[in-house]
Amino acid sequence: MNEERSGIEVAVVSGLSGAGRSTAAKCLEDLGWFVVDNLPPELISTMVELGARSSGAITRVAVVMDVRSRAFTEDLGSVIKDLDARGYKPRVLFLEATDEVLVRRFEQVRRGHPLQGEGRLADGIATERSLLSKLRAEADLVLDTTGLSVHQLRAKIEDAFGTESGTSTRVTVLSFGYKYGLPMDADLVMDCRFLPNPFWIPELRDFNGLDDEVRNYVLGQEGAEEFLSGYQQLLRLVGAGYHREGKRYLTLALGCTGGKHRSVTLTEELARRLADDDGVMVKTVHRDLGRE
Repeated sequence: MNEERSGIEVAVVSGLSGAGRSTAAKCLEDLGWFVVDNLPPELISTMVELGARSSGAITRVAVVMDVRSRAFTEDLGSVIKDLDARGYKPRVLFLEATDEVLVRRFEQVRRGHPLQGEGRLADGIATERSLLSKLRAEADLVLDTTGLSVHQLRAKIEDAFGTESGTSTRVTVLSFGYKYGLPMDADLVMDCRFLPNPFWIPELRDFNGLDDEVRNYVLGQEGAEEFLSGYQQLLRLVGAGYHREGKRYLTLALGCTGGKHRSVTLTEELARRLADDDGVMVKTVHRDLGRE
């Protein structure tokens, strides 16, 4: 597309109620898109223009639309043509499913269809399908979610709208001290207290796990290398499973007594090794370093 000219990518997400628009919106948000839900059609062009003028703060805008506005289809069609004429070339994603599946989904959440009025649920679905037929015909991508799980739908959207960084697993490796309590946001916690504590070595006590003196000592201890290599292998297995389930953020916590020596060194070394794995973006946090 002409991203070079406009400086911004634009996507319009629409489709049948119950077909997965909310899931698509959350997925696009995770991929780094600026997502606006149910913006009136006449304001879409203004929103895109504001994004284009944001000096790079917003580079991808996704607008999620439904039929809560009766003038929806005609107005939205005009807006898409207007954006196209301005050089933004919006991509239109249309989500659908069979009537049987849509009925079942509405019944599961015990909600009525926005267009059924005093009629049956099936009547609302039929009305919406008719109203959106023209938009569906002009969509760039039509996804039938009838047989898709939430994770499978996310994977399809990532393939269509993601970037390499957007689909990466973002890993935070965090060191902490047990005496200050467990980190509440940790997905996995490992105890580093099986290694000798540099605190009890006078010449190392005042250093921390970022210093070469402590680093060399900790990594040179029996079991340190086996722990790092084994844990990395385990994380590859766990990370692949998380990725299949659509989990893109993972916090690994490594703890020692005070969060100053062993956990800091092992956090830095584990993060360095994980950064070499494909599809992983890593950062380190030392929660309790300097707290003593």
